[in-house]
Amino acid sequence: MKNIKIIGVDLGATNIRGAVVNDEKIGDILSRRIKTKGTEREVLEDVYSLIDELMDLDVKAIGIGVPSVVDVKLGIVYDVIHIPSWKEVHLKEILEDRYDIPVFVNNDANCFALGEHYFGKGKGVNDMIGLTIGTGLGAGVIINNHLYAGKNCGAGEFGMVDYLDHNYEYYCSGSFFKNVYGFNGEDIFENAKKGDDLALKLYHQLGKHLGNAVKMIMYTYDTELIILGGSVQLAYEFFENAMWERIRTFEFPKSIEKLEIKTSALANSGILGAAALYYDAE
Repeated sequence: MKNIKIIGVDLGATNIRGAVVNDEKIGDILSRRIKTKGTEREVLEDVYSLIDELMDLDVKAIGIGVPSVVDVKLGIVYDVIHIPSWKEVHLKEILEDRYDIPVFVNNDANCFALGEHYFGKGKGVNDMIGLTIGTGLGAGVIINNHLYAGKNCGAGEFGMVDYLDHNYEYYCSGSFFKNVYGFNGEDIFENAKKGDDLALKLYHQLGKHLGNAVKMIMYTYDTELIILGGSVQLAYEFFENAMWERIRTFEFPKSIEKLEIKTSALANSGILGAAALYYDAE
């Protein structure tokens, strides 16, 4: 990875952020508002604006994480969340034609996992899951030191698995409080920090559901490390014990003895993970 400059781009719902990544160093981070309701071309112009400012002759590749289903081989993004005009955008081809360097495109949750694997708490770990717990529940899967995206970039969509009367995302994300009880998640978090009994009980319930999700992940991938990211991981202290209570009911206790669950401490994991798409392809 030494002395190779990669532009990492994190395309979000309202903003696009990017920086040049060189080895384990990240340069100045640029951010732009995107025209969420704009045409396909208008949103592309927002992407160009950011990349143009970061580009120099020493940049070897561009990696970009997008909140959508991605044809990883062709770099086509489909039905990008919160950008209605991006139904089918041949992003890899478009950017390679413009900049004449390799471009790598993937799902934003996969980029989070790669960022942790190359730059965060997943360094040196062969097999791990990066689990993003925010408004939704997403994940990236690392197997034998490489991202496993699946045929349709759908590996790790644990949140979509049926659970109780809905799916895991309904019960295992920051939306849990609103979905089930009609409460604002940010209010519950602030109340929990004050020791409010109701808020702490609700986090206990969230922890039980997350514990069941971890058990499902372990039965599927039998991984050695799960790293939690997203806004909900900031409340880890409030649901950690309840989560582990459920995890310890796993049928194979020796597997759980070896399992580590950590919270992310990596700033700008989306940008770093997008840049790491280059390393993962090597």
